[in-house]
Amino acid sequence: MPNTRIKCLRPPAIVSLVLLLSFLVATGDQQPAYKLPLIVPLVRDTDTSLYTIAIKNDAPLVVDLAGTLVWSTCPSTHSTVACLSGTCSAVNQQQPRRCRYVDGGWFWFGREPGSHCACTAHPFNPVTGECSTGDLTSFAMSANTTSNGTNLLYPESFTTVGTCAPQRLLASLPAGATGVAGFSRRPLSLPSQLAAQRNFGNKFALCLPRFAAFGDTPVYLGMEGRGFVNYTEVIPYTPLLTNPRNPGYYLPVKGISVWWNGVNISASLPAGAGAFDLDVRTGRGGVALSTTTPYAIMRPDVFRAFAKAFDAAIEKGKYTNVTRAPAVEPFKLCYTGAFPFMKRPATYDVPRIYLELAGATGVWPLFNENYMVRVPGAMCVGILEMEPGGMPVDDEPAMVLGLKQLDMNLLVFDLDKMLLWFSGELSFRLAGCASPF
Repeated sequence: MPNTRIKCLRPPAIVSLVLLLSFLVATGDQQPAYKLPLIVPLVRDTDTSLYTIAIKNDAPLVVDLAGTLVWSTCPSTHSTVACLSGTCSAVNQQQPRRCRYVDGGWFWFGREPGSHCACTAHPFNPVTGECSTGDLTSFAMSANTTSNGTNLLYPESFTTVGTCAPQRLLASLPAGATGVAGFSRRPLSLPSQLAAQRNFGNKFALCLPRFAAFGDTPVYLGMEGRGFVNYTEVIPYTPLLTNPRNPGYYLPVKGISVWWNGVNISASLPAGAGAFDLDVRTGRGGVALSTTTPYAIMRPDVFRAFAKAFDAAIEKGKYTNVTRAPAVEPFKLCYTGAFPFMKRPATYDVPRIYLELAGATGVWPLFNENYMVRVPGAMCVGILEMEPGGMPVDDEPAMVLGLKQLDMNLLVFDLDKMLLWFSGELSFRLAGCASPF
């Protein structure tokens, strides 16, 4: 894989700087001193497969990699942010472009006395596609500090700017969650606010399903035969692409292949290496990461090419008793037959899927648990074809990598350098994150 760099399109620097300075002025912390990184446990909800982060004091929030804001239901009385403030100017640029509004206009009833010019924002539920209007307020939060990602030092309390939301906007979220924490690169996302407040670098790590770490802290992997190793020494990284019309994270994918027992089949993509390209003018195309979509989804032309390659790898493999089976909704690629069981790692011997990345130091692997779904009488590929209704992500990317693909992975986002370190399924590598929880 050539170790070249590709040019990542970024938002205009002056706009980001103005928004950041406006936020610092609003919080009264114009020159924040360096503070220790933070580490917070994550919980995977068994009913929805969504991840929640226990950082808001009264209830957890759902992790949304593409979310621009922090939002939650609010108490009957809550503070507000002035409508003429710099922070309000920032939030006004975060309106979702495609959503169904619900319960709009209720939000002013809980305002504290004297809130004559209160800023309003637009919380968005990424699962249902619904949004609403709500006061911009502040939320009390707390997290543990850490020095090296493996130990807890002491808890710290702080506040973040967020948006009130109606109870109805919690539909399809895990029971007990009161809202969503956006993790995008936008200035009012949770990581961006913490970076501005604490001056510890615009960097965060997600070790799914164990923890989230904020700031420039080491993350160690426990690897069989090697002990604990810093992630930068053992896992590859890729540039991140910026979609000017979408706040999410995009991968520079240029190809996809299926490998099984010495047989390697590259998908014959309809537009060659450009099938996954991100159109920076329209925002369409590209490969997006999502923590609110259950499974990977491909545009129909890409899915057909991938399905053909996967079938070919099965047909040319050494296990002749594995054959295509009837589809089991929502999965289209299902197979029956005795996939052998391996001892190391202890899992089924099934094909491996590789995404080739431009400018990366390795390929993005999809091993067993990151795509295979066991159903009665068959094994199905947890990669879906886009339905006529479109993608669950704005601007209809060529592919979305969902929760199934990101689970049991270590992902480290460096938003100053626009780089992402990625591990692939840790259990397949006989590895796991060293965690203080």
